[in-house]
Amino acid sequence: MTIDVRRDVADRDVGHTALKAAYATLVVGVLYALVSAYWAMGGTALLNTVGGAFQAQGNTDNPSVVLAVWAAVILKVIAAALPLVAVRTRTRPRWGPTVRLMAWIEAGILTIYGLVLTAVGLLVQAGAIHVSATADHRALAWHAYLWDPWFLVWGLLVTYGLRITGTQPRQPEVRPTGRL
Repeated sequence: MTIDVRRDVADRDVGHTALKAAYATLVVGVLYALVSAYWAMGGTALLNTVGGAFQAQGNTDNPSVVLAVWAAVILKVIAAALPLVAVRTRTRPRWGPTVRLMAWIEAGILTIYGLVLTAVGLLVQAGAIHVSATADHRALAWHAYLWDPWFLVWGLLVTYGLRITGTQPRQPEVRPTGRL
């Protein structure tokens, strides 16, 4: 019996590509977490681009706001690392399926959240959806063009990395050669 070398090489290429996607996901997620960490430490640059209660309370020393931002930082770091763990543990029967399921849930949440908010934001920017005159138009624009698409890209990267590795680890195909 021999191992089909072409399939083994293809499996390695898929694994290599999945690792690249997982590392890209890690970078995208960690960068997003760093922005939040900067704000949690009292930074104010770009704070006026997020709008809402966070922007209004972000410049204060409100402990509950700071705690909420640190919680977001921790969640973003976990979400950034999860796809890498999922790709690396996909062949481990004990943890692989659970980690992959959590990563698929992450992919769905990030992609749907990013897609819906980006689409709505772009429709607002195009004038197809009208907002009140008192709305924070600067924050709406930043969400349409940066903050929400960032979630979408992140989710698509997670989806891609998980999708190309499939649901089960592929095993090299064994074919009889006809020789004894």
